Parts: sequence; structure tokens; C-alpha cells
Amino acid sequence: MVEAGRKYVFDFDSTLTRVEALDVLAERTLEGNSNKDEIIKKIQEITNLGIDGDISFTESLERRIKLLHAHRDDLGPLVEELRHKISKSIASNKEFFEKFSDDIYVISCGFKEFIDPIVKEYNIPSDRVYANTFEFDKEGNIVGFDSENVLSQHNGKIQCLKDMNLDGEVQVIGDGYSDYVMREAGIADKFFAYTENVHREKAAKNADYITPNMDEFLFVNDLPRNISYPKNRIKILLLENVHPDAFKNLSDDGFSVELVKHSIDEDELIEKIKGVHVLGIRSKTQVTQKVLDAADKLLVVGAFCIGTTQIDLLHAKRNGVVVFNAPYSNTRSVVELAIGQIIMLMRSVFSRSSEIHSGQWQKTAEGSREVRGKNLGIVGYGNIGKQLSILAEALGMRVYYYDVDDKLSMGNAKKCNTLEDLLNVSDVVTLHIDDNKANKDFIGEREISQMRNGAMLINLSRGFVVDIEALAKGLKSGKIGGAAIDVYPEEPRSNGEFYTPLQGLNNVILTPHVGGSTEEAQRDIADFVPNKIMDYINSGNTVDAVNFPNIRLPKQQNAHRFLHIHKNVPGIMAKINEVCAKYVLNISGQFLSTDSEVGYVITDLDKEYNKDVIKAFRKVENTIKFRVLY
Repeated sequence: MVEAGRKYVFDFDSTLTRVEALDVLAERTLEGNSNKDEIIKKIQEITNLGIDGDISFTESLERRIKLLHAHRDDLGPLVEELRHKISKSIASNKEFFEKFSDDIYVISCGFKEFIDPIVKEYNIPSDRVYANTFEFDKEGNIVGFDSENVLSQHNGKIQCLKDMNLDGEVQVIGDGYSDYVMREAGIADKFFAYTENVHREKAAKNADYITPNMDEFLFVNDLPRNISYPKNRIKILLLENVHPDAFKNLSDDGFSVELVKHSIDEDELIEKIKGVHVLGIRSKTQVTQKVLDAADKLLVVGAFCIGTTQIDLLHAKRNGVVVFNAPYSNTRSVVELAIGQIIMLMRSVFSRSSEIHSGQWQKTAEGSREVRGKNLGIVGYGNIGKQLSILAEALGMRVYYYDVDDKLSMGNAKKCNTLEDLLNVSDVVTLHIDDNKANKDFIGEREISQMRNGAMLINLSRGFVVDIEALAKGLKSGKIGGAAIDVYPEEPRSNGEFYTPLQGLNNVILTPHVGGSTEEAQRDIADFVPNKIMDYINSGNTVDAVNFPNIRLPKQQNAHRFLHIHKNVPGIMAKINEVCAKYVLNISGQFLSTDSEVGYVITDLDKEYNKDVIKAFRKVENTIKFRVLY
């Protein structure tokens, strides 16, 4: 697996650590200096000029040390701080450094005084660390560096590596152009531009490989690593302008994320989804059977909303694609809008506002009523319905609710056994039902006729649950006293012109599907859904998946995890265990969850096993998807 004689030469600053050590030292030594920020900025500019080769490194080093005003006593605290600033993926792959320490070297234009104690913890001894050394005066002040050391000189890394006379393939891993020059000079075989902490264009454009983290470097070289597949190779496509926090959360975890501000049609999505592992959408993008069949690598769809009718959930499941949504994140936003609409409809606020806007002053109490003591009928007593029930009761309303499932009432809310009972008693009817196709025209001409004369209707649920023509007819006849509609049977894919028969009708509030569209709700969704996606990708958890067997898995403890998704037919579990027995796997845990369509088996086992077992699992009949996590 590993080529004999391969040698690995690492840079230190911004590669093994997340920072430039002299910058950190400057932060410490200049504390209290009124010109601290200006001096640190100057040091950073000089550092970058030296790294990119725009000035000689000797000049860079001399100029920075003069600005530092550092002392020997500052080096101990500096080392302690650097211990907490190891690059994230370097720290998570410490085992590689320990196992291959005989083949690992550090060549740095930094200083052994702070490099040696850091890399020693990664099993790299001082004699394989090539770096500069400080010079001190009698008081211990840092006054210079050993100018005879080749690493203090321009292109000193080239001479240093040449003098080392290493056998075998030499790979250099670093963030700067000063690391690349060893490859350019022909004494290194490959240069990996390390971009986890900083992306230096001059180094990256000349690199054999751009490696955004240590996992990628180890993967390319087929070396032992902390995770089975580098996260930067997992492509995530986010559509419909989801909240920027979603992009940040997923990017910060190491995934490659593309953000598109609008929805795209089926044909475009079929092309764009190829090679994508995770798709994030809101309500407009349609994830159809054709889209799912074209998705050759898709593992997860994240719906950054409540509804999932835009996704073919059954076909996604049959393809082994897990779907998550955000059923709770915008609950408060929807409830607050419903409360506001109840008050505005009962007070005819929208009509009075429209009159003022058109230049008419019509002060009147006619048709303006308090909500206190009025009857609110809530259709759908789920998360939104229950929270609305509590707030409405706090306003003094009497609350009635109807739900097809048996739900425990909150406060003094009264359950209605039939929809007709609720419609007969309510002054305001508000809809909060799900996207089941059977709910089409849930409120139609018949239901409207059963409502109280002059009652109000609010729909913040799904557009197709209300027969819009019947509602318009009820409003025009006066049977319905007012309505607030936020969702429609057909909605445009992007902002622009829109028509509904409800336009221009008296005491009708029309909003463009903004019930859950608050900054707080979108931020909560951008936290909730990515966390579900990352939990599935990173550990296999399917808790809260809407189309898949739900299973909460324990944290992996020094084990590899096999995830096997298969058609739910008899005998699969026996075949999986036959493979385990054939390859004498030491299983530390096994978990199974099924539904009528698919089964999901998770097997945790010791790290040491015959890798042919992976092929055997994939060949198990009726396998849909198989992957390994470690």
C-alpha cells in the first residue's frame, strides 16, 4: 500500500500549525504598545513577502526580528500557545506522524526553539527538524539569528533539502511558494500546497496537488488516516439562497459547498446533481424521480423548510438517499404571524391602511372587534397549532382545535370531534395541516358554508389545502369576513409577477409564502438541517429523517463503521452475518432498523480486518448503498 522509501517534508508555520509563530510572538511581546496593531500588520506583510519570494528571506527575517522586541522568556508561553493552535486535521491524524516518524522531516524558516517542543509531541525528533536558531544578548533579548544557517538565506530550503540527500520519493507539504521552490529545483518529487489555514495563490497554482487538509494528503497517498474519505471531496449543493450560516457550518466542517441563490428546473438539476453528495433545497426545487436517478453519488437531501412534497420521498428511500427537514425551526415565526393576522383581520387594519394609502380617511368602529373572548379554531394541532393555542389563550381567546390524530390539549383548549364542529363555533379558523396529498381542497365550498357568517380564515400551511375559487366566492358574498393567505396552489419559482383571484378583495391580507421567513427562523434552520446532514455523513445517524428508518448510533470508539442500506427482503441480515463470519470480523456493535421498503444495518468492528470484506458487503444481493466510516 505504501511505497518504500517515500519521505515527507513538512513546513511548520500555517501548515503543521494554524498560525505564523512570529505573528503570535508579536501579539505577546507588543502587548501594551500603542502601535501594536500597526506593527503586527507590518510583520504580517513582511512575512507574506518572504513566503511568496517577493523579498529575500534573509531580509524578511531581519526586518521581523527588529520589530518583535522579544526575549528568551517569551518563548515558553509561545510554545504553550502554539500547542493549542495545531492545524485541526494535523491533530486528528496524529497517528500517522507517530507511525511514519522515521520518514517525516520538518524544514522551516521558523526557529527550532519553538518548533522542536511542538513536533516532539508528534514523534518527530529534533535531529529531523531543520530550522533557524535565535541569537540572544546577555540580557536574553532576541537580537538576531544564526546567519550561517542556510535556512536564514534566500532559497535556503533548496540547499537544506539538497544537503539532506534523502533517498526515495520526496514529497513536500507546505503553504508557501518558498516550499514549492524545492520541487521547482528538482530535488523534491511532488509539492502539495497545504491550504487548510491559508490559500496562497502563488503556491497553489504551481502545486502538483492542492490539499485543503491532512486527510486529503493521506487519501491521495493511500496512507492510514483518521477518516475514511476526505470531507473536501464531499460536494454539497445548496439552492434557493439558504441562509449563509448553512454554508458556513458545512464549510467549517470541511465539506466543499456550492451556493446557488435561486431554484433550478428539472433538466438543469439533472445535469448539476451529478457528482453531488448532498443537496440542500427549500420549497421550490423539485427533486423528482428523474433527478434522483441522475444523482450518481447522492447520499442526503436537506430540506431547509418544513414541507417535503417537493421531494419524491419514496424513490429517494429506494435509492438509499436520506431526507431531513426542519420541522421545528420556524414554528415561532409562523405562530407570531398568525397572531398578527388574527388581530389585523378582526380590526380590519388592512382595509383601513389601504384607504389611507389611497388618500381616504375612513375612521369607523364598524367591523372592528377585539380578539378577547372570541373563538379561535385551530385545524392541525401539531407544533405550530399548540404554540398558537397557548399564545391565543394568553390574549383572552377561547381555543378550539381539530386534528385527525388524538392530541392532548394545551391549557383550556377544547377538542372538536369533527371539522364541522370546529367550523360551526369559530370566529377565526386557522389552518396548520401537513402536506399529505389527501388534504387537497381540505377547505372548499362545503366547508366554507359550514363556517360562521363573517368568520375569518387564515392559511399558513399548504397552498393546495384551500379551494381559492371557493374562498373568493365566500369573500365576495360576505359569508367570509376576511382572510389571510400566505400559501397558494401554484407559486412562482422566483420573485416577479403573480396573480391570484383573491387580489383586490376587501379585508384580505396576501403574503408571498413568508410565514417561516424570519431572520431568526432561517438562522435556526441553517443550524438544524446542516447538523442533521453532518451527523449522517460523519456517523450514520438518521434521527429525524423523514423517509428513512430512524436510528441513533453510539459514538464510534476506536472502530471502523460499516453502513449497509438494502431492500427489506428476507435473508439479508443472515447474508451480512455470513460475510462477517467468513472474514472473521471482530464486531463490537451491530444495529438494525427497517421499514416496509429498506433496511439499514450498521456494524462497528475493530480496525484490523481484511479489506476484501468491503467488496463482499457490496456484493450482497439487494444492496442499495454501502459505505465505510472511520
